[in-house]
Amino acid sequence: MAEEREDTTIYNVVMNHEEQYSIWPADRANPLGWTSVGKTGSKAECLDCIKDVWTDMRPLSLRKRMAEQHQTAS
Repeated sequence: MAEEREDTTIYNVVMNHEEQYSIWPADRANPLGWTSVGKTGSKAECLDCIKDVWTDMRPLSLRKRMAEQHQTAS
């Protein structure tokens, strides 16, 4: 049975153009299309940050399209 090692990696919270969030190791360049949002910390801290800010899981393009449809229907 393998021992689980504590994750001591420091992460950045990153966001893409659709305002979707993820975490990425702070010592690596962000993946293409993702930018840091200013939160760095442990995995748990970063995931807690995402839970607080990412309250609508729908991609930005879908939210915009739905808002436009709602306006035309009104």
